Amino acid sequence: QVQLVESGGGLVQPGGSLRLSCAASGTIFTLYAMGWYRQAPGKQRELVATITGYGSTNYADSVKGRFTISRDNAKNTVYLQMNSLKPEDTAVYYCNAERTLLHYMNYWGKGTLVTVSS
Repeated sequence: QVQLVESGGGLVQPGGSLRLSCAASGTIFTLYAMGWYRQAPGKQRELVATITGYGSTNYADSVKGRFTISRDNAKNTVYLQMNSLKPEDTAVYYCNAERTLLHYMNYWGKGTLVTVSS
């Protein structure tokens, strides 16, 4: 029912910036909290940031002050602005949608690769 498509990944140098986008279709967008997760090579998937339908945000300590999550409900899109990137930020970044109240209803995008290297 809900399809998520990430874009914006690529190769960037340490200290650089990148903005990821996730476009959602097939749902009433404001009913879903949105999140960004990442999985580095050889590691488990971890939460990066979340945002509710009305704009309340949370961040992992490792990205706080460097990353900003936002959403445009009119465009059914969530963003992740990444600044001051570090090599340890290298990972596949995944978009997630979770239904308000009915948390078992959740969906994942296919992911977009971010590589931070000189």
